[in-house]
Amino acid sequence: MHFLLYVRLIGFTAGTLLQLFWMVVILGYRRQRNFERVFFFLCLALFFFYGGSLLALNAQVYYSQPPALLTAFAWALLCMGLCFLPPLLVHLHLEYSETRQLLRGRARKRLWLAAFYVPVVYFALRVYPILLSGRGFDFLTPGNSLGRGFGIWLGAALVFSSVWEMRFSRSAPDDRQEIFHRVLASGLLVTAFLIFELHVSPWHRFTSDDPWISTGVALFPIVPLGGLIYYVQKFNFLQIGRQRNLVYAISVTFFALLYLSLVRRVGIWLEPMLPPEASAAILLFILVIFFEPLQRFLGKRLHETAQTEIDRTQRITSAIREVARQGNLEKLRTFVELGVKEMFELSEAGLTLFDPEAPDQHPPAEKPAFHSAFPIEQAGRMLGVLQVKPHGAMLSGETAAALEFLCEQLPATLDLCRLIEEKLQLERELAERERLAALGQMAASISHNLKNPLGSMKTILQLQLESAALPETLRGETRLVVEEIDRLSTKLNQLLRFSRPAVRSGGSGASCDAREVGEAVTSVLRHEAERRGVCLDTEASEGPLRVAASAEAINEILSNLVVNALEATSKGGHVTLRAAPAGGGVEFAVEDDGAGISPGVRERILRPFFTTKAQGTGLGLAIVERRVAEFGGKLEWVTAKRSTPSRTAEEAE
Repeated sequence: MHFLLYVRLIGFTAGTLLQLFWMVVILGYRRQRNFERVFFFLCLALFFFYGGSLLALNAQVYYSQPPALLTAFAWALLCMGLCFLPPLLVHLHLEYSETRQLLRGRARKRLWLAAFYVPVVYFALRVYPILLSGRGFDFLTPGNSLGRGFGIWLGAALVFSSVWEMRFSRSAPDDRQEIFHRVLASGLLVTAFLIFELHVSPWHRFTSDDPWISTGVALFPIVPLGGLIYYVQKFNFLQIGRQRNLVYAISVTFFALLYLSLVRRVGIWLEPMLPPEASAAILLFILVIFFEPLQRFLGKRLHETAQTEIDRTQRITSAIREVARQGNLEKLRTFVELGVKEMFELSEAGLTLFDPEAPDQHPPAEKPAFHSAFPIEQAGRMLGVLQVKPHGAMLSGETAAALEFLCEQLPATLDLCRLIEEKLQLERELAERERLAALGQMAASISHNLKNPLGSMKTILQLQLESAALPETLRGETRLVVEEIDRLSTKLNQLLRFSRPAVRSGGSGASCDAREVGEAVTSVLRHEAERRGVCLDTEASEGPLRVAASAEAINEILSNLVVNALEATSKGGHVTLRAAPAGGGVEFAVEDDGAGISPGVRERILRPFFTTKAQGTGLGLAIVERRVAEFGGKLEWVTAKRSTPSRTAEEAE
């Protein structure tokens, strides 16, 4: 029995340190998932159990008669852990089943949780009179003090967890996880059987040696939680994370604490034969033999970790380069953010890119949503910044090194993407110019071949109209034909103007008064507005409104815009032409209360020969865009809500 006491001391010490280890790991790599939260509280409950048991055993070793207050405190800790152990064990498996998408229906989950959490109140009240009386503290088999109900409750939680472990094993993504879940299911089932034998069965047929059986049951959680360290570190089991350096550091720390505890225990054990100082010196000196193997082991593991991170970085770099070859900088930025977040298992990742032509750029202030920032530099210039946020409280060293290495590779990739994007843009512009040139040649040819015959036809018909011998029945039809010829001539003039090469006359010194041109346009088109039943108004700001463009060009721009607005406005509507100074130039705004521009045609309204009108040529806005570009102006169109008129604005400096 003396040997069993030391087994329990060492086991409870290991169990206490192991729970501390897992709590530190979860706090260091916390994710926004309920699974990690419940896992933390389960480890906390086991910590209370092992801590209380360890405190009671130490009191038995150091005191012939342990103080009552110390014993009561140890019993309170132990029972606190025991009372919360069954519901937390069930809760942990339910949360993990949700992460594996095996649990359907939140109502069923709430029902199971209620069934296992409600007894906590009963057993907490049962512990209270035991604490008051100061008697009945059974630290060897504490469940007996809580009654058979506790054994049934804990055994049911273990059986429930074993069933879920079997389900996890059947849906495991690989053989390693399947083996882990199967072994754990078997262990939970055996432990449940022993719990029933210890605390429920009155015969104890299989547990005649209760002290050893109860010790084995108490130390059982150490086995799966210890094996879990290997699986998490090696295979990223439970998706807790690949922060290996964090796991290594915590493991070494707790192994050192465990060894120091072992040294102390062995010193007390050998005290009748050897002074404690001598046994401690011998055990500590033995560690010198393991320094070199330990150094080799850690060096190899750290090298593997670094190589793994480099391989991951190279894989994501190759994928980023493939996306960069598409020549879309915005798509590349989005891909980098998503790729970095998934590859390095981060909570958030954001990439901010700067204009490479802008001088003296500095990284922006770190956003609260992010944890760390990694600059992207090239030849002393800041090209951007990669900001990340880990799931835990800190970013591990290997992940930070990998992100720094990635940021060193990104400048070349960004340059490649920008060059391809510029090349594609030039190719699109060249193709568009070639298409417009072909359209212009076609328009010029059509206009040249049709204008003279139309002129001859109009002259003949006008002479016929002047002839008194023309019957009155044909006179109206002849006028109609002349009007149609005029309309066709107007369309041909538009074709000629569109096919005429653009001449940048902004620097020719031509200028005009915007107010006079606007009034001239409205006076010419007012008759057309009255014919359509539309009110046409002009508004101009006070003061000089000089435009660095010819009156003919501004007249053509405004005429096309106003005609377009009149055609889009129904009878009884309003069209307003406004002129106001803006940024050293003049802003013209043509507003109407028509139906506006539908989203389906918004990107095509400036294309030549695109029109939604039955008799339109699709050249009006194309000519406006070309003339506005000649003077370095800007063309905008806005479709507002029903209550707000749509607006087309043009600014020429």
